[in-house]
Amino acid sequence: MADLSCTIAGIPSINPFWLASAPPTDKKYNVVRAFEKGWGGVVWKTLGEDPPVVNVTSRYGLHKDFKGATLGINNNELISDRPLAVNLREIEECRREWPDRVIIGSMMAVMEERAWKDLAIRIAASGVHGIELNLGCPHGMCERGMGSAIGQVPEMVEKTTRWVREVVDIPVFTKLTPNITDILVPAEAALQGGAHAVSLINTVNSIISVNLDHMAPNPMIDNKGTHGGYCGSAVKPIALNMVAEIARNHQTRDLEISAIGGINTWRDAAEFIALGASGVQVCTSAMLYGFRIVEDMIDGLSNWMDEKGYRTLDDFRGKAIPNTVNWNELNMNFDLKARIDEESCIECGRCHIACEDTSHQAIRIEAKDGGGRRFVVIDDDCVGCNLCQHVCPVDGCINMEEVNNGLPVLTWPDHPKNPANKAAAE
Repeated sequence: MADLSCTIAGIPSINPFWLASAPPTDKKYNVVRAFEKGWGGVVWKTLGEDPPVVNVTSRYGLHKDFKGATLGINNNELISDRPLAVNLREIEECRREWPDRVIIGSMMAVMEERAWKDLAIRIAASGVHGIELNLGCPHGMCERGMGSAIGQVPEMVEKTTRWVREVVDIPVFTKLTPNITDILVPAEAALQGGAHAVSLINTVNSIISVNLDHMAPNPMIDNKGTHGGYCGSAVKPIALNMVAEIARNHQTRDLEISAIGGINTWRDAAEFIALGASGVQVCTSAMLYGFRIVEDMIDGLSNWMDEKGYRTLDDFRGKAIPNTVNWNELNMNFDLKARIDEESCIECGRCHIACEDTSHQAIRIEAKDGGGRRFVVIDDDCVGCNLCQHVCPVDGCINMEEVNNGLPVLTWPDHPKNPANKAAAE
């Protein structure tokens, strides 16, 4: 059977599945329940000491698709509002009672060297395996000069990381905010500060919806609302891209990555690991479905690895990085055409409408003998965009077929329409 054990920033873990710093890791009771279900580790909900934390109600807003399925959660909750001493005592208890599980202490402080160092020392003394610096929270704390207010400034990212590294001898994870133009900038700053790893992504700044009766953002607090942090399935593409950017950049590729963002299934986790992550952190899906989801994640990842012949996570970690390239490195002579299976077609016409109204008018309708209609791809007009395949409600009805056009690989640097090449030819 596949071996799911791994090492993240030098910390051994029985599996790559950790719970992220969030409400599910707010106290010993939650953490113990998580460990009982099989989670390999937790990042304790972010600890702070000053200024005092007072949360509001309500705290969550949901973004749903037209069928009512949850795409993501927005929250305006702050860091832990429990006394620091209570949290540290419970961390010590969990470490004694669950010696084979990982506990990372998340922390946040005002932008003062002494504040970061003193808090880090106290958290480290509780016996945590590592410390995660929360530089990403986009609401409530950033208005106080913490969270993303620090994470968006590279110099502050470097300073806070370095301050903590100077006073603790355990691994330091710098948690990055996605609310920034280029994720490589804070990642490089974290590396310069001495981070052993980066955790990403933190939540995306957002307003989840507007209550049109009360004319206020949801969730409402006394008929008013605010921006909050967005997480869940919908942020996974953003997180995948940012993880890939760090993993394939020559300056940051040696940074270990604890990946966060929209991880609901074993497949989601495998995708992040294939892009270079050492392990993953989960929050939203646990909040929606409970801690038992880790059982499916463990079984699913193990079964898939067995099918593929991967014995350990390292056998496929980072395997997708060489194939993740800049747009101008793609083969512009690669050609695909849509192929519609008439036998499985239910004649709904969605492919035709999508192509006719919004793409390249490459699917025509023909009448069938004896009634009904067929949908025919016009190869000369089909550009292989694959929109028709995505809108088709029948799995396998539309496939994209590679066309052997006999043309060599051609990328944008060598393309004759590239202005640089035209200028050189002239």
